[in-house]
Amino acid sequence: MKTISTGIRCAPRRMFEVILSIAFAFAFILTPTAHADGDLNKVKHIIIVMQENHSFDNYFGALPYAPGSPYHAPKADRSEKRSGDDHDRSYDMKGCSEGDHDCVDGLSCKVNPDGSLTCSNSNLDDDGSTVHAFHDPRRCVVPDLDHSWVGTHHEINFLKPNKTLWDSLSDGFVRVNDATEQIDHGVETPTDDDTMGFYNQDDIPFYYNLAENFAIGDRYFSSVLGPTMPNRSYLMAATSFGHLTTSDIFPPPGGYKPITGTIFDLFDQHGVTWADYFQDAPQGFTFRPATDHHFLPLPVFFTQLATAPDTLPEVIFLDPNFGVAGAANENDEHPPTDIQRGQAYVSKVINAIRFSSIWPDSIVFITYDEHGGSYDHAKPPKAPQGGSRTPDGIAPGQCADLSNPPASLQPGGGAECAANPFSTVDTSVKDAEALCPALALNPTGPYPEDCASFDQLGVRVPFIAVSPFSKPHYVSHTIGDHTSLLALIEKRFLRVKKSDEDDTVTFHLTKRDQHANTLEDLFDFELAPSLHTPVIMALPPASDCTPTPTGGAAGG
Repeated sequence: MKTISTGIRCAPRRMFEVILSIAFAFAFILTPTAHADGDLNKVKHIIIVMQENHSFDNYFGALPYAPGSPYHAPKADRSEKRSGDDHDRSYDMKGCSEGDHDCVDGLSCKVNPDGSLTCSNSNLDDDGSTVHAFHDPRRCVVPDLDHSWVGTHHEINFLKPNKTLWDSLSDGFVRVNDATEQIDHGVETPTDDDTMGFYNQDDIPFYYNLAENFAIGDRYFSSVLGPTMPNRSYLMAATSFGHLTTSDIFPPPGGYKPITGTIFDLFDQHGVTWADYFQDAPQGFTFRPATDHHFLPLPVFFTQLATAPDTLPEVIFLDPNFGVAGAANENDEHPPTDIQRGQAYVSKVINAIRFSSIWPDSIVFITYDEHGGSYDHAKPPKAPQGGSRTPDGIAPGQCADLSNPPASLQPGGGAECAANPFSTVDTSVKDAEALCPALALNPTGPYPEDCASFDQLGVRVPFIAVSPFSKPHYVSHTIGDHTSLLALIEKRFLRVKKSDEDDTVTFHLTKRDQHANTLEDLFDFELAPSLHTPVIMALPPASDCTPTPTGGAAGG
């Protein structure tokens, strides 16, 4: 039996909240291939709702088997190159035909006479037994699962974590979590390994309703094989500029300053209106002072929507409650918080927009920052970034930025890269060296060719496009990641005509958003076929299972 040592463990959930809380308080003191039908310029508002820590299979693996579902599972093993994949080999995997938009590449399951599912997707356990994917109705996963840089690479290829780009096996989810987070104590039952659990239409009915009536993507991946901070950085900066761990979320005064800038910088430079509406902390504080006038409390959004919709900006980020002040109001769906809290929050947002005057010209994207340690069978593909190993020339653990030039421009010299206030072992430098020991021999030298880099997308995550323009019950198989959202925003709001020429130029940040697919095949801007599609409501959980500090549940 192989004993895994990931070297670096994920920061515990409470530590993440402490990091976020202190950092937030300190800040107050201190080229696409998919096309849509019609004109993208009809879109006036792009709204991003990014929740936390679930894989596609964890939420939508059972979608093609739901009663009355408009979708079906893949019909046969296929070996083909997918749209937008610039890898030089085929996927050689079970999946949907590219032109079959009623097909969802979820789990491989058989529907039993009683409606339950028996699934063949599996992982080897540390005792040599096999754990199959199973329906897990427990909405509060305790403890948290491993989604670190090191752990996630082992989850994708347990024995050869630096070979995930070429051999993505998804074979290490159970063994990694048994070794790092959900350690075995005695005899296990077939449903003890939460990483292999999945939800269904009874657990998250609102999300299933949206997925069945609007448009989804089953080839939408997180941006990095790793945790929250680097993945959300790709949403805001199209790079994590070398960072690998959420322990680095504590920024220097005024926020991190990537060499290539952030999407916020592009907005300000080119007159695009934007806002980050938050509940307990704006995700944008990583890159801007928390006093930035673009950071507004979430109730302001609802007030504007109801009374002054003309004042709403063109690009809107709607943040969940991350649990900065504790779990009482947390609704980001990060384990162990009850996932139905997040469903209720997102339902409130979607219903408010659906019945507002901005609905006819808006797109709402619902997605998740990363997989949170939950199993997914889809192979994370090569990152579309023009063949480069990194989006910006900065390798894992060799962080560089504009925080303190010229020192911060050197490999590993970026802020909070080699040290952070919250951990002596969980730093980006040490994470990089734990996965790539050869880097430790020359930390500032050329990045070893045999080590995993930023040229692969992360684990697949849920992705829904809710809009009057969404093609109804449509599944896109085009590869995307968080920078695809940037690419679409850039094409819509940051595309300008060259002076005295007919050509246009689209502003971008790095090679990642420059080459990301815009996922426009999700939409029909000509007919707006989902303009009158109804949406249902989701209520908070009737019996909230979120653990309290005393060890009980948050609600009765």
